[in-house]
Amino acid sequence: MDFQNKSFLTLFLFLLFSSIFPLSFSAANKPLHADKLHPFGSSAVFPVHGNVYPLGYYTVTLNIGYPPKLYDLDIDSGSDLTWVQCDAPCKGCTKPHDQLYKPKNNLVQCVDQLCAGVHLTSDHHCDSPDDQCDYEVEYADHGSSLGVLVRDSIPLQLTNGSVLHPNIAFGCGYDQKYSGSASLPSTTGVLGLGNGRTSILSQLHSLGLIRNVVGHCLSGQGGGFLFFGDDFIPSSGIVWTPMLPSSSEKHYSLGPAELLFNGKPTAVKGLELIFDSGSSYTYFNSQAYNVVLDLVINDLKGKQLKRATEDASLPICWKGAKSFKSVSDVKNYFKPLALRFKKVKNSHMLIPPEGYLIVTKHGNVCLGILDGTEIGLGYLNILGDISLQDKMVIYDNERQQIGWISSNCDRIPNIDRDFDGGGFPHPYAANLGIFEDRCPAISQ
Repeated sequence: MDFQNKSFLTLFLFLLFSSIFPLSFSAANKPLHADKLHPFGSSAVFPVHGNVYPLGYYTVTLNIGYPPKLYDLDIDSGSDLTWVQCDAPCKGCTKPHDQLYKPKNNLVQCVDQLCAGVHLTSDHHCDSPDDQCDYEVEYADHGSSLGVLVRDSIPLQLTNGSVLHPNIAFGCGYDQKYSGSASLPSTTGVLGLGNGRTSILSQLHSLGLIRNVVGHCLSGQGGGFLFFGDDFIPSSGIVWTPMLPSSSEKHYSLGPAELLFNGKPTAVKGLELIFDSGSSYTYFNSQAYNVVLDLVINDLKGKQLKRATEDASLPICWKGAKSFKSVSDVKNYFKPLALRFKKVKNSHMLIPPEGYLIVTKHGNVCLGILDGTEIGLGYLNILGDISLQDKMVIYDNERQQIGWISSNCDRIPNIDRDFDGGGFPHPYAANLGIFEDRCPAISQ
């Protein structure tokens, strides 16, 4: 065979295998414009585990490194940095030694652009170009993680079947502090979903691999799903509201909002709210909290509920004539709340009794809206997991808007089944190897 025929055969085989195995090699760190992917090829979905009560958090499990190792991470839309417990050695780590992440000459240098993203001040300075990139992240509940940035492979499979192995920077935390007297979290770290440069989503977007959109659907029955990209967003029915200009890289904020009680306006107006999947419960400033508490207590007068001061699960609890098994047993005693956002006509978020109540192991019902000022949050108002349950919540960083729609969060979306596209080699996207069964943190 002459040289020309050899070249033709080589080109033919290359094109054939490229069509069969699109992007199955790990050149994912070369920028690729999202529009050049399959129309549904820019998303990944992850099963979520956990609940508001009794666990107090929702998690996803990621494969990291090579050979890959599983890490279960608390999902947190109130912060941007992802970190895992680090074998450095580690202070304050809660996992066995063999489950910690061990750096392998893969430290991010101080001069790396991502390093500036983990420092709050603009005077980021490196004594030497070879210095490692240290980080410290503090949360509003006074927990913290101190460590060093590393960069490693995080295998992902997209909705078009493409297998990617992008090298992503994240924190290797060797000094963790936890707040409160509750038991230590069982997770390995935190998955930051904010829009800062260091978030996994922002890094994937900067590589041209995914759209800068993230969403979650947390089931009131426990579990749910999380997604990167826009493939799983319904084409209609979503309530979209623009993010506040004050929304930072660490926060997703909306407002001003008016609080409704049983469909009627209250004295609570002008609320600015942070959407925080890292917080189990919802927190209002003292003024708003006391209004809500008075409305609920006054509405319960004459009903067969009494204060359960002996139940320390949450500050305000009630008991009935017999123990309750679930919120469905007691929801008829309580009225729905709603948030009405002024900037967009007919922009409401309904918060039914299931969105602000829990039933404890003692059979009592407790108010899952807490006084944020009392625990040092000042005038911040936070919508936590309890109020975000059974809704698909979408943070669209490209259009600077947040959307939500009531959803069945018990079922992981399937592109072939739930959307118009079809014929994918893999019906939904996933982080490889996360289909394994696996406290409250409020992020600043």
